Amino acid sequence: MIFNKREELKYKSIKGTKDILPDESHIWIEVENRIRKVMHTYNYKEIRTPIFEETKLFARGIGEFTDIVGKEMYTFTDRGGDSLTLKPEVTASVIRAYIQHNLGEKQPLTKVYYISPAFRQERPQAGRLRQFHQFGAEAIGSKNPAVDAEIISLAANIYESFGIRDFVIKINSVGCEICRNEYKNILKKFLIDISNKLSPESQKRIDVNPMRVLDSKDENDRIATKSAPLILNYLCNDCKTHFAQLQDLLSFMNVTFEVDGRIVRGLDYYTKTAFEIISTELGSQDALAGGGRYDLLVKELGGKDTPAVGFAAGLERLLMVLQKQNQDKFQAPRPKVFIAYADKSCEKIILNLAQKLRAKGVPCEIDLLNRSLKSQMREADRQNSDFVIVVGENEVKSNRLNIKNMKTGKVEEIDLGNLENYFLSSNG
Repeated sequence: MIFNKREELKYKSIKGTKDILPDESHIWIEVENRIRKVMHTYNYKEIRTPIFEETKLFARGIGEFTDIVGKEMYTFTDRGGDSLTLKPEVTASVIRAYIQHNLGEKQPLTKVYYISPAFRQERPQAGRLRQFHQFGAEAIGSKNPAVDAEIISLAANIYESFGIRDFVIKINSVGCEICRNEYKNILKKFLIDISNKLSPESQKRIDVNPMRVLDSKDENDRIATKSAPLILNYLCNDCKTHFAQLQDLLSFMNVTFEVDGRIVRGLDYYTKTAFEIISTELGSQDALAGGGRYDLLVKELGGKDTPAVGFAAGLERLLMVLQKQNQDKFQAPRPKVFIAYADKSCEKIILNLAQKLRAKGVPCEIDLLNRSLKSQMREADRQNSDFVIVVGENEVKSNRLNIKNMKTGKVEEIDLGNLENYFLSSNG
């Protein structure tokens, strides 16, 4: 390919994706590590699943008529003719791994968490990208509403661990396959009667997924459905009891919540508990996290009849809240020691000194651009190095080094052979 001198070949990141640059990646690392710390206090262990799966896993698990499967998945055919999809969410992948590796045989209650990229081809906006990152947890193997309470507590505790308090937990029950089907018929009749007042999107959902109409963000839809029947009034006895026990447990655990009959979640696999954590910091895309119980999914994907409950949350949205609250000022990695050389003949020596310090775990930087000593000192200051060592002919001949503490200005002289011990002791 030939280009004119005036032409430039420019490659940019794909719309809806974002580069995480070196001056911000440490924030992601710190946030992820804090999430892991809370997960570990609840005894959840990390699981990592492949970035793509068979398309039918998501079509069957999430629901053929959901927006995700119908509109948003990145699906492609590989060279073998198989239809594969970049995972749009992580729960279906976790359950596939649970079944494939017989995790239930090893642990009756399997408790796992994940931090993973996910992909949806939707209109990019604040807090909603085409490649985004989710963290979440799944507890597989128990019908006990105490597990639901633990999952909700875990999700809330993660935000509280960052000092975030300004959020609301909303809970609902979406019933089971018996009472929900009866309710859907009642809701569908109501929606047909007011269909002319609904948005085109909600009108399409009446037949395939009527409960999602209640979750619409369209203001006219919300006004039109203000008097819509809610599933809480149509729950069977088992679902009523489960929901009542959940509320009692959350209250006993001092977890503040609101009951909201319009919380239905966007995935077909939910049963009984559904919940969202809402932030006042995020505008229209106000959901920090969401989840619930999905007792039918394991069996639907070919496993044994196994109850489960979990949640998923957007990492970008957590970072947005931290940024708005000015809580994203985490310490960036920096060199503890900057070794400068006074003349080029000492380059091999400082390379060797840096190698020895790094081998002992001491973060160290040297100049690799053949800059003047003055420029090297400016670089050490720019990188906020704790200490600076200048190596020249005199230092080499005397076998002595001067170590300058950049915070206090204090200079200490030590034997060259004692350099590593100096920084491994309390002095360094």
